Amino acid sequence: MKSTLQVLLCLLLSIATAKATSLKGYVYDQKTGEAIAGASVQLEQTDKAVLTGLDGSFEIKHPPAGTFTLKVSYLMYKALLKQIVILKEDNPTLKIYLSESKDKDLSEVLISGKGDGGSEKTARRIEQKSLQLVNVVSGRAIEASPDLTVANVIQRVSGISIERSSNGDGQYAIVRGMDKRYNYTLVNGVKIPSPDNKFRYVPLDIFPSELLERLEVYKTLTPNMEADAIGGVVNMVMKDAPEKLQINANLAAGYSQMFIDRDFMGFNASDISHKSPYEVNGKDYKATTSDFPKGMVDYTSKHPAPNVIGGLSIGNRYFNNKFGILLAGSYQNNYRGSNSTFYNSQLVATDKVEKVKNMDERQYSEQQKRYGAHAKLDYVFNKNHKLSLYNAYVNLNSLQLRDSKLVDFSSEYDSEKGNAKLIYATRTRLTEQQIYNGTLQGDHQLIAEKLKLHWSAVYSSAKNEVPDQNNINILGVRENFIDRRTYAQAIGDAYTRRWERNTEDDKAGYLDFTYNTLIAGIKTEFTVGGLYRDKQRSSFYNQYVLTTNTPFALYGTDFNNYTEINWTIKNPAGSVDNALTYDASEKTTAGYGMVTLSTEKLQIIGGLRIEHTNQGYKMLFPAAELRPIGSQIYTDYLPSLNLKYKLADKQQLRASYFRSLNRPGFYEIVPGTGLIQDDYKEKGNPDLKRAMADNFDLRYELFPNGNDQLLVGAFYKKIKNPIEYTIQADPTRPQDTYYIPGNFGDARNYGLELDYIKFIHKFGIKANYTYTHSRITTSKSTRYRDEAGDLQPATVDQSRPLYGQSEHIGNISLLYKGGKNGFDAQIAAAYTGPRINTISQFLNNDLWQQGFIQMDLSAEKKFKNNLSIFVKGGNLLNTPLKLFIKGTNPNDPNATVFDGKTLIRNDYYKQTYLLGLRYKL
Repeated sequence: MKSTLQVLLCLLLSIATAKATSLKGYVYDQKTGEAIAGASVQLEQTDKAVLTGLDGSFEIKHPPAGTFTLKVSYLMYKALLKQIVILKEDNPTLKIYLSESKDKDLSEVLISGKGDGGSEKTARRIEQKSLQLVNVVSGRAIEASPDLTVANVIQRVSGISIERSSNGDGQYAIVRGMDKRYNYTLVNGVKIPSPDNKFRYVPLDIFPSELLERLEVYKTLTPNMEADAIGGVVNMVMKDAPEKLQINANLAAGYSQMFIDRDFMGFNASDISHKSPYEVNGKDYKATTSDFPKGMVDYTSKHPAPNVIGGLSIGNRYFNNKFGILLAGSYQNNYRGSNSTFYNSQLVATDKVEKVKNMDERQYSEQQKRYGAHAKLDYVFNKNHKLSLYNAYVNLNSLQLRDSKLVDFSSEYDSEKGNAKLIYATRTRLTEQQIYNGTLQGDHQLIAEKLKLHWSAVYSSAKNEVPDQNNINILGVRENFIDRRTYAQAIGDAYTRRWERNTEDDKAGYLDFTYNTLIAGIKTEFTVGGLYRDKQRSSFYNQYVLTTNTPFALYGTDFNNYTEINWTIKNPAGSVDNALTYDASEKTTAGYGMVTLSTEKLQIIGGLRIEHTNQGYKMLFPAAELRPIGSQIYTDYLPSLNLKYKLADKQQLRASYFRSLNRPGFYEIVPGTGLIQDDYKEKGNPDLKRAMADNFDLRYELFPNGNDQLLVGAFYKKIKNPIEYTIQADPTRPQDTYYIPGNFGDARNYGLELDYIKFIHKFGIKANYTYTHSRITTSKSTRYRDEAGDLQPATVDQSRPLYGQSEHIGNISLLYKGGKNGFDAQIAAAYTGPRINTISQFLNNDLWQQGFIQMDLSAEKKFKNNLSIFVKGGNLLNTPLKLFIKGTNPNDPNATVFDGKTLIRNDYYKQTYLLGLRYKL
C-alpha cells in the first residue's frame, strides 16, 4: 500500500511539473501598433485554429513540434503567412503585425473607410483624434449590450445618468449633472427637433439602438458646433453603406416579470377619436355624449402576448464602388408596467415637515410599439466631389392604462377598524411621437488639398399627439378592511376627455469652407461657415369635462362597468382657451470663424461663434391674458479654445474653454395656466431668460492599444441665470400652487471623471465613475413663531444642488469573449446617486430620488452558419424608484419612514427577459 501511494505521488508530481506545450503570441495593426481582436490564427496542415482575444493575444495549445506555416487573417487586412518552428517546450512569444488592405486612415472626426465605423477600434480612435472632448459607444458594444433603446445605451457613458419614464425605461440623458434641458441631440451631426409637448429636448427612448453605427457624446464644443449645450451633445451616427454586401437580421421574443405576476390592463383603442368634436364640427359646435365613444373606458385584464423585437438592414456598394446604399428598419412591441405607491403631502402651518394627506396605489400597464427606419445613399463622383442623402423616421406609439386607488387620511380614516374614504381613478391614453429627418449633403474639394466646401440642406419634423385621453373618477369606501366602489361623482371633474397635439417643423441650411495651408512650417486650417434655421411650432389643447346626470349613481345598481354610466357635459364647447393652444417660431442665424494649428506635439483649435435668436409666440385663445403675443430677440458671442498636447506616442492632454447657452422652450415662455398635472398646475413665464455658461475642461488620455483606454478629467461650469422649476403659490390666491420656470442668479457645477477600459485575452472590463458637485441658491418660504407665539411667514435663501444632479454616478461592465467557441457574455451595473426630483417652495422640503443600482446582462452564442442566439435580461435586481423628503414629521402617524426620511413615492418595474436569433452575412 505504501509503495502504491509513492508511485501515485510521483505520478502527480510529474504531471504538475510537466510543461504544457503551447504557442502564444499577439496580433497588432502594423501602422498604429494597436491590438487586433478577433483575428484568425491558423496552423496550416493541422486542425489548430484560434481567434485573438480582446487584447490581441492568442494561444494554440499542444501544437505538434516541427516546421509549420502560420496564417493570420482579419477583415480588411492583408493575410499574413509566416513560417515558424515549434519546439516541444519553451516556444517564444510571437508578435505579428498586419497591414490594411487599403488606406483606412481616420480623419479628425469622420471615418473614410466603410464598414469599420461600428468597431471598438474605431470608437477609441475617434476619442483620440477628435477636435473636442468626446466619449463613444461603438456599434459592436451596443449590439452586445443588454440595451434596446438609445436612452438605455447612453447610461453606460461616463458622466451620464438617465431620467426614467413611468415604466422604468430610460428616457432622457443628464450629462455631468446638467438636467436634460441643457443638452441637444443630433442625427449624423444634424440637430433634430423634439416631439415633446413642452420642451426642446428629445426623448431618447424613441430611437431603437440597433439602427446606430455608434453613439457619440460631445462634452466640449468647437465654434463649428451649435452653442446651446451647457451639458453636452448626443450624436447618433446611423448605420452607413458597407464596402460589400452586408445583411443583418434579428428576431427576438420576451416577457416582463411584472405580467407573469399580475394581469395587464388594457382598453379598446380602436374607438379613439383622433380629433375633438371642436375640430370635427367647428368652433360653434356643442358636443353631446354621442361624440365620445366608450371604448376608452372598456377595460380588460389578462396576461399579454410576448414582447417582440425585430430588425433588418441591407447594404452594398455598386458601380465600381461609386454608389452606396443602406436600408435599415426596426420594430419593437413591448408590454411594460409598474406598481407604484404615492404619498401625497402638504405642509401644515404648525409643522416644518410635510404631512401625508392620502396614499395613492397605482398600477401602470403600457404597450409600446417602436418603429424605426432609415436609408443612407451616397454617390462619389470622383475624389473631389461626393453627395449623400439621408432619411430617417422613428415612431413611438404607447397605449397606457393607469389604474389607481386613493386612500384619504384626512377624514373618516381609522387604521385599526380598517375604515377609509376611497377614490378610484383610471386613466387611458394613446401617445404617438414621431420624428422625421431628411438631409442632403455635399462635400467638394475646390482646390486640391487646399479648399473644401461642405454644405447641408435639412428638413426635420416632430410630432406629438395624445388624442382622446380619458380620466374617470369613482368614489369608494373601505369598511372593515374591505374595499369597494360606491358612486360615480356628480360634481367636480368626475370624467374628462382631453386632446393634445403639437407639431414642430425645422428647415435649416449649413455651409462650411475649410482652407489648409502652411504658416511658418505649421499646419494651419481656417474654417468659416454658418447656418440658418427656421423652426415653426403649433400646439393644440382641448378638454371636455363630464359628470353623471344621475346624482349618486350607485355601482352595482345603476351601473356595473364604466361603459354603462350616463354622463352629461359641463362644457360642451370644450376648453381650447388654454395656454397650450398657441403658435410659435424660432429663427436662428449663426456664423463662426475657426482656426486649427497643428504641430508634431500640439494642436490648437480656437475661434468665435455668433448666434442671433428671434423667438416668439402667439396665444390663439388669450382670454384675459395681458401678454398674448411675445418675443425674445438677442445675439450671443461665444468664444472657445481647445488644446491637445501629445505627451507621448499614446498619451495626450486636453484643455478647453467654451461659452454656451440654453434657450427657454416655447411652452415655458407662454403665459397663462397650462397642463393640470396630478398634484399641481403648470404656468409659463414670458420673462424667462436664457441661461449662459462658461465651461472649462481638462483631461488626460492614454490609449495603450486599439481597445484599451484610460481617461481622467475634470470640469468646471459657471452658469448665469440657470433655469429651474419651482412650485410657487399664486400671489393673490395662496391656496393655488403652480409649477413655474424661473432664473436663479448664478450656479456652479464641477466634477471629476474617470473612464477605464481594459481587455485581457477573453476577458474585459469597462468602468467609469463621475463625481459632480453643484450649488445654486434660491429663496424658500418658511414659518417662525414671534414673541407672541403667532406663526409668521418668512423668506430665506437656501443652497442646494442643481435639479437632477447626482453627486456620484458610475458604471461597470464585465465582458467575456469566447473566441473560437463563439460565446460572448456581459453583465453591466449602473449606479446613480441621490438627486433632487422636485423643488419645493418651502425650506427643506425638496423631493429627492433615492440612489439606486440597475443590473442587466446579455449573452450570445455564435454558430458557423452566420447565425447566433442571444439573451438579454434587464433590471435583474428589481430596483425600485424611491422619492423622499429629508426629515420626518413626528406628528404624522400615516407617514412611511425609512432611514430618517419620509417616503413619498415607491415604484417597482420588475425584471425583463428576451431571447432572440441573429443572422449576419
